[in-house]
Amino acid sequence: MAYSFDFSAVFDYSDVLLQGILMTVQLTAVGTVFGVGLGIVGAAVMTSRSRILRVIVSAYVELIRNTPFLVQLFFIFFGLPALGFRLSAWEAASLAMVINLGAYSTEIIRAGIEATPKGQIEAGLSLGMNRVQVFRHIIISPAMQRIWPALSSQIVIVMLGSAVCSQIAAEELTYAANFIQSRNFRAFESYFVTTILYLALAIALRFVLKMVGNHMFKRRSHA
Repeated sequence: MAYSFDFSAVFDYSDVLLQGILMTVQLTAVGTVFGVGLGIVGAAVMTSRSRILRVIVSAYVELIRNTPFLVQLFFIFFGLPALGFRLSAWEAASLAMVINLGAYSTEIIRAGIEATPKGQIEAGLSLGMNRVQVFRHIIISPAMQRIWPALSSQIVIVMLGSAVCSQIAAEELTYAANFIQSRNFRAFESYFVTTILYLALAIALRFVLKMVGNHMFKRRSHA
């Protein structure tokens, strides 16, 4: 028997899809802002002189990069309540994305920092800059410009990875797809539309990140 496609059965739940998209965007925004911020701090520590802090951050990076994101999410949502830390699905998903992106961005940003010529740092110090000013103007800004494409790709990967947050009932896009197909039993149409929406989100996010990078680094080049 030939299959009869009916995409209208999916778009009847357009409000559910929109809610899922909005939560995915929110999770991505929170994960990006705080995850990259955490990565900058982590990279600064990894290139510092403190051996103890370097070991701690290195352990964090290796732990996150070598364990599945789903396990990290389950640990935060199901494991932490045993220690008295109870989080909502949205809070757990946001925290998991921040911690995950923080670890990967630490390594990406560290590579950019280590590519900074030592002579530029010494020149900054000789001009009377303190170490905070040197880090801000000579180290981190050029480093971010160098690694921005790689960091942007990692942000997109984390956004796509947010799909597993549906496993803790975070009402993002995949949760919406699961909900819709459980109501209309149109699995093909539901997940096909969801696939197209994720593709559109990924393309839009890459475009936004490119525009942000162009704005930041163009402004810096004219500074």
